[in-house]
Amino acid sequence: MKKLFLICFLLSFNTVLFGQEKSKPFKDGEWLKYKMSYSGFFKAGTAELTLKETDLNGKKVFHAKGFGKTSDFIGWFFKVRDTYQSYFDYTEVAPYLFKRDVNEGGYIIKRDILFNQETKIATVEDFKYNTTKEVPFGDVQDMISAFYYLRTINTDTIKAGDEIDLNMFFDSKTFAFKLRFLGKEFIKTKFGKIKTIKLRPVVQSGRVFKESESVTIWVTDDENKIPVRLKASLAVGSLRAELKAFKGLANSFKIMTD
Repeated sequence: MKKLFLICFLLSFNTVLFGQEKSKPFKDGEWLKYKMSYSGFFKAGTAELTLKETDLNGKKVFHAKGFGKTSDFIGWFFKVRDTYQSYFDYTEVAPYLFKRDVNEGGYIIKRDILFNQETKIATVEDFKYNTTKEVPFGDVQDMISAFYYLRTINTDTIKAGDEIDLNMFFDSKTFAFKLRFLGKEFIKTKFGKIKTIKLRPVVQSGRVFKESESVTIWVTDDENKIPVRLKASLAVGSLRAELKAFKGLANSFKIMTD
């Protein structure tokens, strides 16, 4: 189960949509909290994502922080405490700094990636092994900035079967990421009935996921575009994530009435 919890959670953050929005989909002070369950029964844990305005080397930036942890019950068998942080450009959503601090059942990663957007060189510093390397990059996002970048995309003209490709810089490599649009759907949540956009990332089958297309995500079909539900069929069992709480949204959270 190494990396299982955060892989599924971050997939829900790193998969969303297509073209420029008229209004900003996020703002300083946004906070999202998700509850995770395993095989529809066990509480697997929680995940949170916060967004703050700050300064980085004299630049006005957004600082996004994602934190995931297993429940006390799951923690008896496999304890997860993961923190991901991204500092990205306030207007263009281009990453400047990505910080990863992972402890998954004793598997530890502590790594920073500094993106020089002028030279297009990323400096990857690994604190566990005391190593530093420089890697060229192109048009990329990190795992957290991708969530915000993709939320700026317009979904008015997309249709079932459309796909979007994104380059993701992770650790010290650039990976191609693909997302397929399945259509729009009304779903019932703890907040009420919500109109959503249904998406399916194409993931690698094997150790974690049963098939290459075994993850489905529902995102609000409004100007916020936040994930409200995720379902994943795993090699063993299944994982489900649901939006539990939120505050500080840039736009109204649209709940449908019958």
